[in-house]
Amino acid sequence: MKFKSLLTIAAISVASLSYGQEESEALQISGSVDTYFKYDLEKSANIKTYFANEHNSVSIGMIDLALKKTTGKASFVGEISFGPRGQAQSIVPSADGESFHIQNLYVNYAFSDKFTMTAGYMGTFVGYEVISPVANFNYSTSYLFGWGPFQNAGVKGTYAFSDKASLMVGLFNDWNAYEDMNGVSHIGAQLMLAPVEGWSAYINFLSGSAAGSPGTGTIIDLTTAYQVTEKFKLGLNAADYTVANDNGGYSGAAIYPQYAFSPAVSLGLRGEYFNMKGSAGTASSAITAITVSGNLKAGGLTFIPEVRFDSDEDLTQGFMKSSGALTKSASQFSLAAVYAF
Repeated sequence: MKFKSLLTIAAISVASLSYGQEESEALQISGSVDTYFKYDLEKSANIKTYFANEHNSVSIGMIDLALKKTTGKASFVGEISFGPRGQAQSIVPSADGESFHIQNLYVNYAFSDKFTMTAGYMGTFVGYEVISPVANFNYSTSYLFGWGPFQNAGVKGTYAFSDKASLMVGLFNDWNAYEDMNGVSHIGAQLMLAPVEGWSAYINFLSGSAAGSPGTGTIIDLTTAYQVTEKFKLGLNAADYTVANDNGGYSGAAIYPQYAFSPAVSLGLRGEYFNMKGSAGTASSAITAITVSGNLKAGGLTFIPEVRFDSDEDLTQGFMKSSGALTKSASQFSLAAVYAF
């Protein structure tokens, strides 16, 4: 009897220890804040690429707060932002035009070391740039970013064949819709390849129909980056989005060479070509943009001085001179401060 009691106590102790080990991982809190000054050389609010649209203004980006916790094989991520940088995709806009925006809200379960399932509202797997300025080298964003999805709500499974190859397949809502009036309407996939150390490539596919859309759209996207040397990194994003029945879409490519003079000082360039496809009876239009950015780091703070030159041959972007006349080109200077924690 005494022996059975000892076994019972030991079993309870082991179970309690195992449960405690599962609960031992602390809640992770991270995020960022950012602010900037922007000046347009034509004294007009040109180059409206979703974020940092003002002219001659000290403006705010957003405060971003992210929570993450893992218990055993299960984990969750919740991320929310406050401020104009998330305003374009706001869920609850306030009376003064500001907003909060859910960036990520999903749960994840690792069935094995190779296979995981994720469900919820997730930052998109398509493209090179993201909403948070911490993960981008340039402060202003590309046209490819602005025209592609920001978030994808859905369910996806990811299988890692090895540390050099994995495949994700999922079912998703419409772009940026945490509640889809059209039902679960998109299928997506991502093939990740890492053929050599320092080089990774993501081939992305997303296709489906949107509520009110005259056809089905399909986007094929390539995102790749190669750490060529310890100091030099080269990135590339190329995408093609086609809407069925000749109803438009876009295509384009952006290249991202970056050079680190030291851990605290880097210089990078983004060169982009973006083509808006014309719908039936409408001509296409092309934009080119060159952005040169510096990254000056001090602890968690990064200063980003940036100059940008955009050319719009077809006058689709509404670039204006100081006189009010339309112009094919626009240029701007900005200085941003981004603090990550």
